[in-house]
Amino acid sequence: MTTAAAPPRVPEAIHRRRWAILCTLVLALLVVVLDNSILNVAMKTIATPAPVGLGATQSDLEWSINSYTLVFAGLLFTSGLLGDRFGRKRALLAGMVVFGIASLLSAMAATPGELVGYRALMGVGAALAMPATLAIIMNVFERAEQPKAIGIWAGAVGLAIAIGPITGGVLIEHFWWGSVFLINVPIVIVAVIAMVILVPESKDPNPGRLDPVGVLLSIIGLVALIYGIIKGGELADFTAAGAWVPVLVGVVALVAFVWFERRTAHPALDVTWFRNKVFSASVVVVGVVFFALMGVSFFGVFYIQSVRGYSALQAGLLMLPLAVAQLLFAPRARLVVDRFGVAATAAVGMLLIGVGFVGYTLLTAATPIWVLIVLGLLMGSGMAHVMPPVTVAIMGSLPREKAGAGSAVNNTFRQVGGSLGVAVLGAVLSTFYRDGMTDTLNQLPAEYRDKAGESLEATLAIAGRLGPKGQALLGPANDSFISAMHVVASLSAGITVAGALIAWFLLPRKAAGPTGGPGAPAVQPADQSTDRRETAAADA
Repeated sequence: MTTAAAPPRVPEAIHRRRWAILCTLVLALLVVVLDNSILNVAMKTIATPAPVGLGATQSDLEWSINSYTLVFAGLLFTSGLLGDRFGRKRALLAGMVVFGIASLLSAMAATPGELVGYRALMGVGAALAMPATLAIIMNVFERAEQPKAIGIWAGAVGLAIAIGPITGGVLIEHFWWGSVFLINVPIVIVAVIAMVILVPESKDPNPGRLDPVGVLLSIIGLVALIYGIIKGGELADFTAAGAWVPVLVGVVALVAFVWFERRTAHPALDVTWFRNKVFSASVVVVGVVFFALMGVSFFGVFYIQSVRGYSALQAGLLMLPLAVAQLLFAPRARLVVDRFGVAATAAVGMLLIGVGFVGYTLLTAATPIWVLIVLGLLMGSGMAHVMPPVTVAIMGSLPREKAGAGSAVNNTFRQVGGSLGVAVLGAVLSTFYRDGMTDTLNQLPAEYRDKAGESLEATLAIAGRLGPKGQALLGPANDSFISAMHVVASLSAGITVAGALIAWFLLPRKAAGPTGGPGAPAVQPADQSTDRRETAAADA
């Protein structure tokens, strides 16, 4: 028995320009994701006293990154809701305009405090734009093409993460530090013009009443939770009141949010979505992937630059294999899913990432550099076979009119997982590094001990200050860092394997049906072009 073909849900005029729309959305995605990775390269220059830099302290530098992360993560969910209610194109345009203006202001910042504030404003723009990109994809592509489109979307994220350090390195070598922000402005202008012309408006036709209490609780919960996580990572001590108090406030606010949403007649988030094991397992896998993967981005940079002595630009180039693998395989992951199913594809992808972490446990100060390239290709291939299918599973398990909220939940779990990964794995790295350096640090003058034990970079700075005597610190510092890196890589590998088990046992064995929504029956996607022509003829 043949199931009747589903009528097309996307108007013919929009369907014809769907790939041009996707290119526009990818442009927006690139500039938002690239900005966070590009800034890392400029840190040393920004710390230099004026007129070369801003004379920023270590705390200033940390908060120039954290202010963006805090606002971005805290507003993601609310921004997705606003896009569903008032229009995703409006949210996207507003986000890009705010992001562009804030980038210009950041480039012209005269003090570290101004830079921190403008970076927070950039986080507002990014939070508005990011959920809208994925939600619009769900509304301009027919169900059969969504996996391919989401694969390209996911590949673009990997590309942006990798080319950020390369772009930043080139800009810093030839221009002043503000150029890493100023480069965003022309890209934003081109993107906004293309969005106005190409991107159609879409929104939830029945958004219901506003839920200000739920929205406020979600913002308080996410901001407090992320702040506490960041603070715990900075202090390398999650038992400090500055870390656990905001984490506790965040958890209490989020519990109150869930309690309230279950009882209000018009919830901002339908918490019954989490009863769907496909939705729940998918968002958990997203969080686990980014928790573990932030480890390699955190310790990988220090290993390449500080231990191996490569420049920032060279370090960026060594991140390219991971991005290239994602870019090549992510759009094709749907073919693997079609043959082996979502669970098998995502689980094997997670295991590939885990094998990459195991490879990091074997690195030494003299490991051939081609090993890093192979590990990057391996982990990028794994990411390419995890993120597209689980993102499709998340979005496909929800009604299409809730695409903004679904995208926001996906991005929120990714951001929270990544922030938690940086904080927890960073704290583990710092603890084991300091423990490994204890005997060496005890031989230093008292005024240098605490500072030299903070990190590998701090040790190298003290070594440089001590002159010839400081050379004795270099060998132990590198050895202690590599040992600490092995511990973090082992922990990341274990977490990734846990994520693989979640994917294998809880994700669906086959791809989601092309109609969407929990429990929706699968239909044949064939003859959609015929249906579309017939619909167009009828409309004419």
